[in-house]
Amino acid sequence: MIHVQQTFRSLAVLVALATVSVCPSARGEDESPSMKVGFAERDITPEIGMEQPGGYGKAYHGSIHDPCKVRAVVFDDGKKRVALVGVDALVVRRPLVEAARKAIEAKCGIPPECVLIGASHSHSAGPTGMILPGEYDHATADVRALAYEKSSCADAKYLATVEREIVAAVRAADSAGVEARCGAGSGEEGTVAYNRRFRMKDGLTFTHPRQGNPEVVEAAGPIDPEVGVIGVWDHDGKLLGCVVNYACHATTSPGGASANWIYYMEQVIRGSLGEDAVVVFLAGACGDITQVDNRSPYTFPQREKWARLVGGCVGAEAVKVLLKMEPGALVPLDARSKQIEIPRRVPSPERVARCRELVAKDPKEVGAAEWTFAKEIVLLDALLAKATVVPVEVQVVQVGPAVFVSNPAEFFCQLGLDIKAGSPFPLTFPVELANGCVGYVPTAEALGPRGGGYETRLTSYSNLVPTAGKTLVDAGLALVGQLTPGVIPTRPKAAPFSGQGWSYGSVPPELE
Repeated sequence: MIHVQQTFRSLAVLVALATVSVCPSARGEDESPSMKVGFAERDITPEIGMEQPGGYGKAYHGSIHDPCKVRAVVFDDGKKRVALVGVDALVVRRPLVEAARKAIEAKCGIPPECVLIGASHSHSAGPTGMILPGEYDHATADVRALAYEKSSCADAKYLATVEREIVAAVRAADSAGVEARCGAGSGEEGTVAYNRRFRMKDGLTFTHPRQGNPEVVEAAGPIDPEVGVIGVWDHDGKLLGCVVNYACHATTSPGGASANWIYYMEQVIRGSLGEDAVVVFLAGACGDITQVDNRSPYTFPQREKWARLVGGCVGAEAVKVLLKMEPGALVPLDARSKQIEIPRRVPSPERVARCRELVAKDPKEVGAAEWTFAKEIVLLDALLAKATVVPVEVQVVQVGPAVFVSNPAEFFCQLGLDIKAGSPFPLTFPVELANGCVGYVPTAEALGPRGGGYETRLTSYSNLVPTAGKTLVDAGLALVGQLTPGVIPTRPKAAPFSGQGWSYGSVPPELE
């Protein structure tokens, strides 16, 4: 395990001095806060030997790099409580979310619509997906073998651990609530995240066409450089914790079980502003965004360094945003949730039959990619036998001037930007892979004649109709429209000009 707190010790000294400017106690101002906030975290590091999800086949953890966690914050304005929960996990499937929310409501009294549970999408975390225990028990023996023996599967014991620790973290955060002052803001980090999809000379779009590919024309989509942050301080000016929202896949995978680059983001924030601060991370719309710059002429960093680079840069930007905040009350708190049903795309019977023939052969004979996608069609066909539509939850959680707009998709970046453009809130933070998982949801263009790429393939994981993205954007904005934005706290206005400038500054130059 690698620790980086000492790396930032000198930075922490400078930051400690600068922090005085945002501590209410240092200004001698009215310290009566208007809300209570509590943070907590729990360990969910997987055991060595457990599956490492993130692909369509099986892989296993052979070491531990850093802890995987559940991190939670509960805001209470005296009228309503809302909980934001970040989980170091590839995905959180719907049954896990429903069970955790039910227990949270029973133990804390916080209703399900006020609890947002988001996965960081760490590709180096524990086995919460892809396939759930028993999900294909209805299928034939050969399909069950494809699902349970040839695919990435969740672990029942680990799922129970994650559920238990989500509930424990929210309970602890709720109990730890203290009078606090909060700030909200955002910065930009546009140098470590890249759109991985490119338009090619043949008119189609490829995912990761690789460096130096002469067929690349241009990037097929944007990035979202905004680093959204909510900070919380106690009455002594100590940073209790923060919430960070950023759009980039957690695929740096530094080696072993890990929270991925989110670990280094946490280390930078803690090393700068307080080693006990809890950092709740919620992933932005990054279905097509990773750390890989396909147009870079240089070799990529070693994975450990890459994880430090992404996490360090995002963490440093979050620190800058925190230092510039003016703590106050982030009110009101509110939440809305709506479940909609979205149809699945359906492969033709001829394609299903052809894919059944392919998966009966050795993958080496067929080719690994072709065999894998054939397997996925067979698995999708089995899912369609149970349901041709997918229930999808869209949720909004308001913390004063900031609104978190969530869905359970690997949401393309442009769709997240569409939500931001249509929101009346001064701070709008899309959250993907929250409260469930429905796989990739691309733009309609990506699924059109000039689209293509890995994310648009029809699989058991990703299969919603092309209009799903717009449906989720519209549903999220409709819920946002039911809320009234709060105000970002600011410093008091300066006194009116006295009529006289600074005496030392209002002097003419002297030459002799």
